[in-house]
Amino acid sequence: MGKHDFLTPKAIANRIKAKGLQKLRWYCQMCQKQCRDENGFKCHTMSESHQRQLLLFAENPDKYLDAYSEEFLDDFMELLRRRFGTRRVHCNVVYNEYIQHKEHIHMNSTQWETLTDFVKWLGREGKVKVDHTEKGWFITYIDKDPETIRKQEALAKKEKMEMDDEERIMKFIEKQIDKVKEAEGEKEEAVYTELQRDNDEDKVSFSLSIGSKGEASKSSREGDSSSRPSTSSTSKASKPKILPTVNPLKPTVTKKKEGTSSSKDRKRKSALDEIMEEEESKKAKFQRTDYWLAEGIVVKVTTARLGDRYHKKKAVIKEVHDKYTAIVKMLDSGDKLKLDQAHVETVIPAQGKLVLVLNGAYRNSKARLLSLDEKRFCVSIKLETGPQKGRLVDGVQYEDISKLADQTL
Repeated sequence: MGKHDFLTPKAIANRIKAKGLQKLRWYCQMCQKQCRDENGFKCHTMSESHQRQLLLFAENPDKYLDAYSEEFLDDFMELLRRRFGTRRVHCNVVYNEYIQHKEHIHMNSTQWETLTDFVKWLGREGKVKVDHTEKGWFITYIDKDPETIRKQEALAKKEKMEMDDEERIMKFIEKQIDKVKEAEGEKEEAVYTELQRDNDEDKVSFSLSIGSKGEASKSSREGDSSSRPSTSSTSKASKPKILPTVNPLKPTVTKKKEGTSSSKDRKRKSALDEIMEEEESKKAKFQRTDYWLAEGIVVKVTTARLGDRYHKKKAVIKEVHDKYTAIVKMLDSGDKLKLDQAHVETVIPAQGKLVLVLNGAYRNSKARLLSLDEKRFCVSIKLETGPQKGRLVDGVQYEDISKLADQTL
């Protein structure tokens, strides 16, 4: 048997090595040839066939680069859709499974230098949802199948119709509240309060302590006998003491103690205030969302991945895309950046400055900052715009308001 025959140990070892993955640095994408070591790759690059492939690549490099990039993208997205669906998965998990196939397109042959650049590009193009955490980059496939899109649109339409009904109900309630306020301006509404005494009047109470029937009849009989003259000394000595009878219907007068009633200073809220508070609580619950970005507010950059040049610096939101992404302009340098909602936070100005309400019942209303409560992480504001203009609101959380870049109403 020859040295390089099919069943020799050397030939079998070579076939076993060829089945597994080899180093990427020793793979030639143009020739689709994998070399096992540096010497083999060097010999391949000096071969005539490789030189011909390089000449073809030099004639139109963009054509080959785009073709490899497109094939890599299609295979990667197909694996992500088929294997993981719409689940959130780490990008390295998908890539490691993708390169299991020996004839896959290597990333060094595409327009993306690293997997991170490729994932960021997918997020910008809207092909996947990208999420960066301490553990790395996570991606979620966006299903763009026509049937899936049709179902999503039908669901969104249904939710919008329900939301429109809620908005109509809220507008009707606001109109009713405005009418009641106008009626209050013409005629003061009667406020029903608890019964209270302004002066120290005497309380009137009834005592129901009644003696026993036998004692009452006995005392009455003895009273009759006392009116007659006594006939003997024994009857005079044995006569019991007469107890005064108590009239159960006779009122007893007691003085009112000072300081016993603490409800004197309490006033019951009017029915209108209770209705307004109930409706505002419902409206606040209905209008609270997980997104809060708005144009014209000042925010602070919190992500450290952009470097010290932008970290902890303030910026103004110029545009809002997809509710969670915004184009911001830095206040100090004037640079424009595209940032996610998770990478910025609200800015609380000094007292007396204008802010914009970003969440809750008074969303998109301008207000003036009155005071801060640092222990509870909340503020008190006075609404300057909207149907509730002039209303004072307490307990507004820091993340529900932010400073306005334009301080004019």
